[in-house]
Amino acid sequence: MIFDPGNLTLTFWQLIQPVDTWLITHINQNWGNKFLDTVLPYMRETFFWIPLYLFLLLFVTMNFKVKGWWWLAGAIITAALADLLSSQVIKQTVMRTRPCQDMEVAPLLRFFISYCPRSSSFTSSHATSHFAQAMFFFLTLRPVIGKIAWFFFFWAAIIGYTQIYVGVHYPFDVFCGSLLGCGIGYMTGKMYNKQIGPLSLVK
Repeated sequence: MIFDPGNLTLTFWQLIQPVDTWLITHINQNWGNKFLDTVLPYMRETFFWIPLYLFLLLFVTMNFKVKGWWWLAGAIITAALADLLSSQVIKQTVMRTRPCQDMEVAPLLRFFISYCPRSSSFTSSHATSHFAQAMFFFLTLRPVIGKIAWFFFFWAAIIGYTQIYVGVHYPFDVFCGSLLGCGIGYMTGKMYNKQIGPLSLVK
């Protein structure tokens, strides 16, 4: 018997596809409503979250001075690593057709954005990037803001869910992107706390 890695990969995606198709059609069709149809497409856009980014920037740099600027550098590095690994490495290696480009799946979905990216669907770069930032924010800001830090994961989950809801990613793409992002954010967050030191409002 000859072992064929290519055939093993094909079989894996064949197993995943029915589950992913069932989930995305239910999320997109059966679990939606007019409110979500209107709000969620905006929540995946960067400009929607600009107030949050500005608040974090001002809060950290004004309260922690030099440590705050190092924190900003850490957040940028985290985002860059997430984009590099998801968009430039994994997507260029695992070429999976997006649901909005799939001739069998697309007719089953409603679409809320005017374009469908032609890049690979796996992994979701939105999920990777935002969960990486969420984990970094959580690890570095939790000593300061306490349980509110869990909000960052809720924020990332909304964006990941939206990618499924609007039909540009399968749930498995978002799930794996989330795990990858958490791993990246955990690494950069731990490194920041070790090298720069935990943030604290106590003088």
